[in-house]
Amino acid sequence: MGTYIMLTKVSPESMTSPDRLTKLEGEVKEKIKKHCPRVKWVSNYAVLGPYDYLDVFEAPDEITAGKVATIVRSFGHATTETWPAIPWERFRGMLGELAT
Repeated sequence: MGTYIMLTKVSPESMTSPDRLTKLEGEVKEKIKKHCPRVKWVSNYAVLGPYDYLDVFEAPDEITAGKVATIVRSFGHATTETWPAIPWERFRGMLGELAT
């Protein structure tokens, strides 16, 4: 499983009330669960800055990670950026391979 980081910016139109955001979150989660059952959520954060949320999740491949981002965007209330992330220990191992 690969690790992915997704940054999400929610449109002002969808921020009309906290209840609306909570409902939208539930709808998105259900659709991801249905279409991407192997995705494992690692952590979720509300952040201050140019994005509203940062999610870390594991997916079996980049196609599945792309499905997650597409589902989030398909509700028409958000834009996303999704990045693959390499755990530090694996990255260090790769550095060691390059040193030889």
